[in-house]
Amino acid sequence: MNNDNTGLILWFTGLSGAGKTTTARALLEPLRASGARVELLDGDELRSIISRGLGFSREDRLENIRRIIYISKLLARNGVIVMVSAITPYREMRELARRELPGFVEVFVDCPLSECERRDVKGLYAKARKAEIPHFTGIGDPYELPEHPDIVIRTHTQDVESNVSMLLDYISLRLERSDAV
Repeated sequence: MNNDNTGLILWFTGLSGAGKTTTARALLEPLRASGARVELLDGDELRSIISRGLGFSREDRLENIRRIIYISKLLARNGVIVMVSAITPYREMRELARRELPGFVEVFVDCPLSECERRDVKGLYAKARKAEIPHFTGIGDPYELPEHPDIVIRTHTQDVESNVSMLLDYISLRLERSDAV
């Protein structure tokens, strides 16, 4: 993989606990080993840094995504492969990212709610079920399934290595096509 200005932005979307960040982190090493410049923008980390003070209303969530889009655009235009791990629950948010980011790749991290709840080490789903966390995606707020994701990974039926391999194949093909243009 090359270091050219690829503009590639892999946007991992899915429920909390689906495996978005786990998969993205596992993808970092082989991409960096190939010589690619790559950055991971984790939604949880960004909320505590650039989106501090925003809540979880639809409007605040959209503002959070706008900020992530802005940072992604800056990185991508400088030749960095950007991986965004953010729930991004509404289709309108993902469509905004697709419109704003020419190299946008929607990666749907498909995992059933029951499995996400089982994996939940922080106990967030249990709190949401007790109404202690309002607007929690999948419980008090909807997650609108992607209609046409560019790639789907299933973390409940495939291991991390298989998903990373699938993503690397996708990235290689995508970069080959952009080099041919």
